Amino acid sequence: MTVYEALKICGGVIETLEKAGVKPSDHKYLRMFEDYAEARNRGEKVCYTVAILAERYGVSERTVYDVVRRLGSVCKSVSA
Repeated sequence: MTVYEALKICGGVIETLEKAGVKPSDHKYLRMFEDYAEARNRGEKVCYTVAILAERYGVSERTVYDVVRRLGSVCKSVSA
């Protein structure tokens, strides 16, 4: 399969996600966001949680904050 073929198959879904304000590449951060939510539900402090996740996932603390903000936000309304 070529990149063109993959985009041809999934292009509509990606376009809808982008219209809803979703960054399609954020799929790789789903587990990190789940770990963040679990830690916060246990009462862990934000700074501690962010530092641990940054180290665990090999990203900067700024990236963790950005991902948490993006994945925790409400999607834009998308009309068909």
